[in-house]
Amino acid sequence: MPDPVSAPQRQSPESRSSTAPPPFARLGLPVLTVQALRREGLTDPLPIQEVAVPDVLAGRDVLGRAPTGSGKTLAFGLPMLARLAGRPAIPRAPRGLILAPTRELALQIERALEPFALGLRLGTAVGGMPTRRQADTLQRGVDLLIATPGRLTDLVEQGAAVLDAVQVTAVDEADHMADFGFLPQIRRLLDATPADGQRLLFSATLDDESVRDLVRRYLRNPVTHSVAPEPTAAVAVHHLLYVETADKPDVLARIAAREGRTLLFVRTQYGAEKLTRRLRDQGVAVAALHGGKAQNRRLRTLAQFADGAVPALVATDIAARGIHVDAVSLVVHADPPTDPKDYVHRAGRTARGGATGTVVTVVTPDQRAEVAALTEAAGVEVVTHTVGPQDSELRQLTGARSPAGPPPAPAPAAPDRAPSRRGAARGYRAADASGPRRPHRRRKK
Repeated sequence: MPDPVSAPQRQSPESRSSTAPPPFARLGLPVLTVQALRREGLTDPLPIQEVAVPDVLAGRDVLGRAPTGSGKTLAFGLPMLARLAGRPAIPRAPRGLILAPTRELALQIERALEPFALGLRLGTAVGGMPTRRQADTLQRGVDLLIATPGRLTDLVEQGAAVLDAVQVTAVDEADHMADFGFLPQIRRLLDATPADGQRLLFSATLDDESVRDLVRRYLRNPVTHSVAPEPTAAVAVHHLLYVETADKPDVLARIAAREGRTLLFVRTQYGAEKLTRRLRDQGVAVAALHGGKAQNRRLRTLAQFADGAVPALVATDIAARGIHVDAVSLVVHADPPTDPKDYVHRAGRTARGGATGTVVTVVTPDQRAEVAALTEAAGVEVVTHTVGPQDSELRQLTGARSPAGPPPAPAPAAPDRAPSRRGAARGYRAADASGPRRPHRRRKK
């Protein structure tokens, strides 16, 4: 499976010279790994992979600044697997560790790396799943553990996991960890790993002082790789749609009914459920994704959105970081975010890996000043439009169209037939409002 954050460009093997070594092989990756990449259709490394993989293979500490969608999962995951190969797994003691901020990202990292494990055992330790099952997996031995900080801390405190055999640790989405307040747990977990172990830290931004402190404290003379300037959301085309408050529900319904994958962001779980119900009532195929849903439902919802079964997804900011779904052509801020970082990460769900994408923010009159300040702080150039539900400009910008309408009401049930004389003679009577047909009991004389 391709990297959940981004897949390298694909190219037919027949189009390249048979004498030149494959690009991934030139990075120093093992032959079997390069062959596995080719089987997955991955032939050309992305920039962050090209610069980071050789240093990770060489055992250096690496600090990578790369936005989501840049391919950083394979940039640290492939060389980690190569470095761990050749030794047996140890019960309860993983030799490689990847820390991710959310369970969805941790599970997608596992799925992304599974085709390249080549005999190594991968495991996850994340919330929302049975702790006992994860402890049993660790007891059987895991080479590379992908974990969220909270669940791994629980397993360590229970004695189900020990970290003194960890050779290489990767902290992914460090800025997101800081936003969630996870850095104290990260520090405790890193303190439990060998002081001379290899450390890798990847982050979209390095402007958080606590992230910089993590780098100073745990990375030794790190090699720094940056494949892009501090991220802005300027890789997509951005529009502000000025609408009247009364028109906003209809505008959102028409946008959600468009063709193609559409991701609509709201601020709260209640808002996600409310908007999803409203859209479904108008015939839009849509689902909701937020932290109040059970883990298996969240994974199922993401899978339906990814395969196109549900083309529209209403989400809180839980989906804005670390979750990759191909070909999201439109991101809609149904509720404008309050933080410029949230705007950037929401917008980063489209225009990934060189694809094109559009970001629209639906703005009511009372939100105009707030959103203008937000987009300026996010470093985004926007085009403003005043639109209504029926305007052709709305259709041209977003592909909006009329929803299918509410599903038809079910046909009334056919009336029950009166019992035949033969049935009546056998002691049966017709069903009434109290229930189905049933034997008629005769009174005893």
